[in-house]
Parts: sequence; C-alpha cells; structure tokens
Amino acid sequence: MPTPPLLQTLLTTPGPSGYESDAAAAWREAAAAFADVTADDLGSSVARVRGTGDGPLLAIVGHIDEIGMHVSHVDDDGFLRFGSVGGWDPIILVGQRVTLLTREGPIPGVIGKKPIHLMKEEDRKRVPQLKDLHIDIGAQDGDDARERVRIGDVAVIAGEPVELPNDRIASRALDNRIGCYVALEAARLVAEAGGAPGDVAAVAAVQEEITFAGSRTTAFSLAPDLAVAVDVTFATDQPGVELGELTKHPLGSGPSLTRGSTIHPRVFELLHETAEAEGIPFTVAAAGRATGTDADAIHLTRAGIPTALVSVPLRYMHSPVELCQLDDVANAAKLIAAFALRLAPDTSFLRLARLATTAPARGTRSSRLRLPPDT
Repeated sequence: MPTPPLLQTLLTTPGPSGYESDAAAAWREAAAAFADVTADDLGSSVARVRGTGDGPLLAIVGHIDEIGMHVSHVDDDGFLRFGSVGGWDPIILVGQRVTLLTREGPIPGVIGKKPIHLMKEEDRKRVPQLKDLHIDIGAQDGDDARERVRIGDVAVIAGEPVELPNDRIASRALDNRIGCYVALEAARLVAEAGGAPGDVAAVAAVQEEITFAGSRTTAFSLAPDLAVAVDVTFATDQPGVELGELTKHPLGSGPSLTRGSTIHPRVFELLHETAEAEGIPFTVAAAGRATGTDADAIHLTRAGIPTALVSVPLRYMHSPVELCQLDDVANAAKLIAAFALRLAPDTSFLRLARLATTAPARGTRSSRLRLPPDT
C-alpha cells in the first residue's frame, strides 16, 4: 500500500504548533474537491460535507500541528539555544538535522552537543537536557547568525518519510498528521457514498500539542451534536512496552476505540457496533481520566459535546521515526465513515440513570427499570 498522496504532503510540510499554516493550506486544498471548506483566525480548518436530511452534525477532529523547537537565544559564536514546542525526550534530538522556518525561508541546521570524548565520566552517564544542546547553522559568529535567524523562529526535524515492508511507514509528524488525514478521508468516503443523514465536518485543529486551542475553539463555533477525535496511541508491539496499564493494540490490529470516564458511552457503543457490523478490525482501550487528546477539550465545550476517541497504533511517538501501518490508517477512516452513515436523525445521546437493583424477595415481582436500547 503506497503512502496516500495527501498524507505524504502533510508529512513533508513543516507545521509545529502555532505555525501550521502551510500544512493546513495543503489539507484545505485537498478538501475543496468534495467539501465546503472554511478556516478561522486561529488557523483551524473545517471541511463540511452536507447531509441528506436532518441527522446529527458530526465533527471528526484531528490535529494538524506537530512538535518542534523554538530559538530562544543566539550566542556571540553563532550557536542557537532552543526550547521545545510540545514534548520532546531530549535524547532524541542529539545529532538530528533540522529545518528552521525563518523570515527569509527555510534554512538547514544540525543539533550538536559536547563530544563524548571531552565529557567527564559522570557526565557520560547523564541523560542530556535541552540546555546541553544547541543548533549549528554554520554561522561565522553571532552577527552572522542573527542576520539569518530571529528569536522565536521555529524548527522541525528534517527528513523524508520512509516506506517500509508490510505497508509500514516511518516519519516525523505522524502524530498527528494521521489524525487530520483520517478525518478528511472519512469525510471524503461519506461524500463518495452520497452523504450521511446529517452534515459531517472534518476538522484539522491547531495547537493540540500545547493547549488544545484549535479543537476547543472549533468545537465551540461549529457546535456539533457529537464528535470523534482522531489521534495516535502507543503501539504495544515494540520492545520495552508492558501490557497491564496499556491495552494490547499492536500494528495491524486496526484502530483503537477508547472507553472511559470522559468518553460518551453511546458514541463508543455505536462505533463498536459499526466496527463489528462492517468487519473492521479494532481494539478497545480503557481510560479512567483524561485521554491526553483533543477529546479532553471537545467534550467540555459549550454544554458538553458527546465525544469519542479513535486512535491509530504508533511506535516511537514524539520522535523523527514514528512508525505506523497504513491499513490501520485506512481502517480508521472506513470505520468513522461507516459510523457517520449510521447516524439516524432520531439517534439519542441522552444519558439516562440506571436504577440499582437487588434480588427481589421471594413472592415479589422485580421492579427493574427497562431502558430503551440507545442508553
């Protein structure tokens, strides 16, 4: 399975949190072929496929930002000190090539640190921190560097996606260009099928890695009846990952459906039923509190939006070699599209109380409450 062209474009277009404009423009260009496309001042994009009736409005939300770095200081020797945009394990950054996004356009650089030969024995055993690293752009001195780079310029890891055997791909920014790709592909499949009972709005949200800002503001303005957040989750088939706290979802097992306290039970059950009916492989993950995804912001918006989370298994998260299996990506889009097509106008998301029951005494009749099937 070759990498879908849009996903390839998204993976090769830099867009760290707050600077997603180029990636978002590529997403909107692809969306314009089949949907009504809008964007807001924060940078989030919406591709809306009109429904065939008065069914519920479904938002499918993936975030289009990636983690990166920002220039915090330029020293007199021309080396750049930097901070993180989103969460990095600093050891990942040692020796990486980077692309800095500057006023004059992208420029290359490399991340360096003191050579191990010059380190004291105790320092060799210490995990490097961001303060131990610098970016070298080949500047002659501080003045030369300051002519090329400004404080606050951002950077991403440089490198092209690599296609691997068994329909697997490795790249930076799979977290979460996968999510916004799946959201748009699900909307495209709905459009191809002639539309769902209600409108379907794919969302490429900004700034998930730092504030959940895009999903929060877009959910507020769009006011959907329900939402599905699409993100990545930890693949459990790599060395060092232990099952127990994590649920088993290896590469190739299909999308993972989260079930938990912040996930709306009715939306989860409908996704579960759809996957079973369509024969789409999937796993179930459990979450007792927050999920760490856009779902956390969406379900708290306005008076509360019924929200579910669909995730694609991913190895080596927050690294330049994030790795996924492409049929998991395709199956996530197929599942959400099929789910959208099943959302009838009378679908209810009301949570009704379930009465606690005890065994009836002998000779008496049970007073168990019989609930409608959609609770």
